[in-house]
Amino acid sequence: MASREPSGRPLAIVTGASTGIGYELALQCANNGFDLIIAADEPEIERAASDLRGRGARVETLEADLATEKGVLELCALAAADGRPVAALLANAGRGLGKGFLDQEPADWRQVLDTNLTGTLLLIHKIGRDMRTHNRGRILITGSIAGFIPGAFQAVYNGTKAFLDSFSWALRNELKDTGVSVTCLMPGPTETEFFERGDLMDTAVGQQKKDDPAAVAKVGFDAMMKGEGDVVAGWKNKLQATMAHVTPAAVLAEQHRKMAEPGSGGR
Repeated sequence: MASREPSGRPLAIVTGASTGIGYELALQCANNGFDLIIAADEPEIERAASDLRGRGARVETLEADLATEKGVLELCALAAADGRPVAALLANAGRGLGKGFLDQEPADWRQVLDTNLTGTLLLIHKIGRDMRTHNRGRILITGSIAGFIPGAFQAVYNGTKAFLDSFSWALRNELKDTGVSVTCLMPGPTETEFFERGDLMDTAVGQQKKDDPAAVAKVGFDAMMKGEGDVVAGWKNKLQATMAHVTPAAVLAEQHRKMAEPGSGGR
C-alpha cells in the first residue's frame, strides 16, 4: 500500500480500473499528475497498480464488489483516510449482460443494475457531497452510446446506460453554480473484456473490430479536465449517436438485434 503522506499531487479515484477503459483512465490520471485510488472486483487491480506506480503516481488499491454498499463504503473510507479531498472521481465500473431478458437469471441482471446504477450512484453521492462542500472537483461517468438505443438482447445493460447518460446531465445542471463539473463519456464498442464477460462473443458486435480503449480514455479524460458536459468517442459513434436521435425506437431495436442476438456473429 502506498504512503499516505501528502505528495502535493491531486487525488483521483478510478473504479473498474483493473483493465480496459478504466485502466486507461487511471493511466491518463497518472500521466497527468494525479495520485490514485483504484478499485475493481478482481485481483488484477494489483497488477494495474504496479504499472501505474511506474508512472510516478502514488497508488492505493481496493479489491471489492462496488455493486454492494459495503464495497462502496470501503472505497470511501480509503479516500477519507488519505486526508486529501478527492479532485476527480472517474466512475467507470460497469457490467454487461447478453442474451434475451427472459433467458437471463435474475441474479445476473440484478448484478448489472447494482453495479452500473446502485453502486455508481452511491459512490457519486458520497464523493460528490464532499466535492460540493469544498466547491471543487471533477466527476467523469462512463455512460455509452448504447444508452441511445433500445438494446434488444442487451436490454438491461442499455437501459442502465440510458439512465447514466441522462443522470449525468441532470447532476451537472444541479451543480452548475458550484466548482464541481460532471462529464459523461459515451464510448461505442471498445476492445475490452466486456464482451467476453457479458457472454457476447457469439454475436456480431462481439466479433466486430472495436475502438482502442486508450484512445477512448484520452477523449474522456480530456473532456473531464475541460469541464465538458459529454463526449462521444470516435467519429463513427458520433454519427450513430446523431442518427439515434432521429430514428424510430422500433427501428433502432431491430438494428441492435442484428448486432447482439446470440449467434449473429456467424451470419
